[in-house]
Amino acid sequence: MKNNEPIKYLKNQFDFKSDFLFSELSKEEVNRIRSSFEPIQFKKGSKLFYEDGIPTGVFLIESGLTKKFKTVMSGNEQIFYIYTNGDLLGYHALLSNERYQDTCEAIEDTSANFISKENFLKLLDNIPVLKENLLRNLAHEFGVLANTIGILAQKTQNVRLALFLLIVEERYRKYDHLKGGIRLSRFDLANLIGATRESLGRSLKEFKEKGLISIESKAIRITDYERLFAILKRERSKANVVE
Repeated sequence: MKNNEPIKYLKNQFDFKSDFLFSELSKEEVNRIRSSFEPIQFKKGSKLFYEDGIPTGVFLIESGLTKKFKTVMSGNEQIFYIYTNGDLLGYHALLSNERYQDTCEAIEDTSANFISKENFLKLLDNIPVLKENLLRNLAHEFGVLANTIGILAQKTQNVRLALFLLIVEERYRKYDHLKGGIRLSRFDLANLIGATRESLGRSLKEFKEKGLISIESKAIRITDYERLFAILKRERSKANVVE
């Protein structure tokens, strides 16, 4: 059974928590927001928005999974985050009045709600608590990205793999209660942890042989949470992450 304390630590350090934006709103305010949304469907592989595109609104994920990534100089992707049910996204470029600095693509068939830039800005003006929550979340997300960059730059591949398997599992648990395990492609998992697919394959094989995970039909399941957390615990005393 999982220890909830390490999970809380991971959520505090590596979860955008964008699903809490509506948590302090009244029922009337939530209804006002939802009445402004338009449903939209994205097939697996479709882009919600793309790097250098002009933002036209924001998205609320109803069900599905999407990845946020940036194309680096080598032409590869660096994935920074995986969004799922209840997450609000696409507002960073909109609020800064800039083009998108990254791309968001559906990695599973995704149902979302879209709200136009004009309507979203009106809601921020008319619902002060929503604006306050959004500002708090933007500050929190800065810390999450700083922690993620620190992990990618400073930690060994096995530490990165252990950490991101735990994070991604929480995302999948929220998406489908982990019915099918972690079904992230090896391409995406490699881009998430900053590794080649070949070296990722070797790390996955090592984790499987040690009994940390099982792999069946390309789906990954964590089988020993305590030992995965132990890998992180050995590093936390040396970690330079934003608290």
